[in-house]
Amino acid sequence: MAETLKLTLTLESRGPAGAFLLSDEQVAAVGGGKKAFPVRVTVNEVTLPLRLARMGGENMIGLAKAARAKANVEIGSAYAVTIAAEAAERTVETPPDLATALAGDDEAKTAYDALAYSHRKEFVRWITEAKRDTTRADRVAKTLEMLRAGEHR
Repeated sequence: MAETLKLTLTLESRGPAGAFLLSDEQVAAVGGGKKAFPVRVTVNEVTLPLRLARMGGENMIGLAKAARAKANVEIGSAYAVTIAAEAAERTVETPPDLATALAGDDEAKTAYDALAYSHRKEFVRWITEAKRDTTRADRVAKTLEMLRAGEHR
């Protein structure tokens, strides 16, 4: 049975991101034997949907710049952290313009539906960050092209 861990961890620098590092025993406790899996991390009373993975011989939960800003955490500081394995499947809310475009393109829709959560999330983020309607429409069209070509963001 997977546990919820409550730990005090230092946010370490790892490339352009920060990461909370866990021991093999901590990973086994929260993951029930899995080596890489989605987690919910609560820090500074903010719950973030993240992923625990093993990279470069270390067990880590990476926090990109946006996640660090949302939780108001800084690299090098220690935090009280709650970590729990994510039980529910992660879903991405597809914006209406992308949903309409996918509905008219079976090949792209099949490819989109087969993408991992993180890749769907990146397509949606890229589209919704467009400031102008024309840019957004161009990105929706480019997304369909990329999906048909088997590419992802």
